Amino acid sequence: MSFFQIEGYVYLIVMLALLAVKSYAFISSLLFPAEAYTATGKLTKPAWSIILGLGLLAQVLLISSSPINLIHLAFTIAALVYLADVRPALAEVTSGR
Repeated sequence: MSFFQIEGYVYLIVMLALLAVKSYAFISSLLFPAEAYTATGKLTKPAWSIILGLGLLAQVLLISSSPINLIHLAFTIAALVYLADVRPALAEVTSGR
C-alpha cells in the first residue's frame, strides 16, 4: 500500500464525514417549525434551509475538489454553527411541547 493510496482513503473518509454532517444539519433545519427560529432570535428557517441546502449541494457537486476548498470550508463552518448554536436553541424552545 503506497502513501497515495492511504491519502486517498483519508480524503474519502473526510469527504464522507463532511457529507454526513451537512446532511444531518440540513435535515435537522427542515424539522423545526418556522416559529421556533423566530422565538430564538436566529436567522429564519428559509435562510438556514437555503444556506445548509446549498452547502449540501456544493458537497455533492464538488466531491472531487479538496475539503479545504473555500466553498467547502464556508459551508462546513455554517453547518457546524447551526449544529453548535442554532439547533440546541431550537431544541430548547420546542422541548416544552
